[in-house]
Amino acid sequence: MLEMRDMGAPINPLALIVALFLTLSSTTTLVVGGFTGFGSAAGPSVIIVGAGMSGISAGKTLSDAGIKNLLILEATDRIGGRMRKTNFAGINVEMGANWVEGVNGDTVNPIWTMANKLNLRKFRSDFDGLSSNAYQENGGLYESSVVEGVIDEFDKVDEAASKYSKALPPSGSKDISVLTSQRLQDHVPTTALEMAVDYFNYDYEFAEPPRVTSLQNTVPLATFADFGEDVYFVADQRGYASVVYDLASQYLRTSSNGSIIDPRLSLNKVVRRIQYGRGGVTVSTEDGSVYKANYVLVSVSIGVLQTKLIKFEPVLPDWKILAIYQFDMAVYTKIFLKFPSTFWPQGNGTEFFIYASERRGYYPIWQQFEKQYPGANVLLVTVTDEESRRIEQQPDSQTKAECMEVLRNMFGKDIPEATDILVPRWWSDRLFRGTFSNWPLGVNRFEYDQIRAPIGRVYFTGEHTSTHYNGYVHGAYLAGIDSANIMISCVKKGLCKYEIKPKES
Repeated sequence: MLEMRDMGAPINPLALIVALFLTLSSTTTLVVGGFTGFGSAAGPSVIIVGAGMSGISAGKTLSDAGIKNLLILEATDRIGGRMRKTNFAGINVEMGANWVEGVNGDTVNPIWTMANKLNLRKFRSDFDGLSSNAYQENGGLYESSVVEGVIDEFDKVDEAASKYSKALPPSGSKDISVLTSQRLQDHVPTTALEMAVDYFNYDYEFAEPPRVTSLQNTVPLATFADFGEDVYFVADQRGYASVVYDLASQYLRTSSNGSIIDPRLSLNKVVRRIQYGRGGVTVSTEDGSVYKANYVLVSVSIGVLQTKLIKFEPVLPDWKILAIYQFDMAVYTKIFLKFPSTFWPQGNGTEFFIYASERRGYYPIWQQFEKQYPGANVLLVTVTDEESRRIEQQPDSQTKAECMEVLRNMFGKDIPEATDILVPRWWSDRLFRGTFSNWPLGVNRFEYDQIRAPIGRVYFTGEHTSTHYNGYVHGAYLAGIDSANIMISCVKKGLCKYEIKPKES
């Protein structure tokens, strides 16, 4: 339907036809797909920017509360956000989120429940054999007893750091980095093996090194403390994003084959401007479409919020901008390689292996998929942070050559050449600008409340707004619910004042 604005004195029918023609051929306000905009009988209207886990979760929460006049604007051609499958070497692999992290604890992870409902193929990641699969930089395995000694020493350091962390004031004012906590115990990784184990413990989880990672907010880690210490690798050909599609289908209309056909979801809509005021919000997209509503819920990544992709008018207040820029958008890159045959160890205790380079973070953590993708002859190597950014900026052929050099150092010169490589580029993608947020030093609930706090009729959600589970799929899911409930309290109950408690409280 077309929304006419600023209508004054009556006009004749011919003039109305001309006006309609001119409007439809321009970029003035167009409300499409059954979205009813302001003041309709369907109740308050809400635009959700982004159809990742948080946006879809928020939409369901709003719908369940009776707020069904929704329009979800998604920049890509699919839903799921950073949960994305792609075909590689004849199988579907996950370019982004891949694990259900935090399983088999006293509290059930909500994503575990969703994955089980769909009977997704998933495999417990077996790290037990790591000490028998650590390779020296110039070839040959370390003695397992040597690796076990290094791992045991790290466990002791981590246990002491956990006690120190719990004793810190909740304000975060005395927070220190993980690296600083290691220095306090006179344990700074220096050898290639120590750096590799250190990388496995921290970078492999948080995508940033210990020197910039908060001790207080990561040791102990709430995800594992609350939901259990096991992690499960999702290797289902339907894709991990199936959980997002299933959630969406609970309030958006789908076809018989499961495709979403609800007009309240609009794909390939890159939001570039959000104007807001007491009267409502106006959202403009790159293709020239303009949408009006009572409220908008922004679920883009913290990395996107830190860029100029979306312009807010008026500009967000200084305290909001400072809070957004305090957080890090980390980069976690999963590189897949296809081979004509296997040459790496297989069997129990061989799923993961480590390459200990003098250059910290240089193709360090490898995974083979004997169980997950039988017969596929595919390896996965994970890099993060600066290495991720470096690799994203070079040709894939160069990355493949570097990977092959590392593999030949580990397994000898006679191994076959990789026939294909897949290198995701989340950092370079303007619609994501990274993979997930990481806790910076000194941050506590105060800064999270600031990031999540609505500005007038503009609300915010995303994994980066999750106080305890940022960076995780379950964090994104729960954040969507939390932010939607903040909006519901305002819309339904008139409780629109959002309280941010002082940092030292």
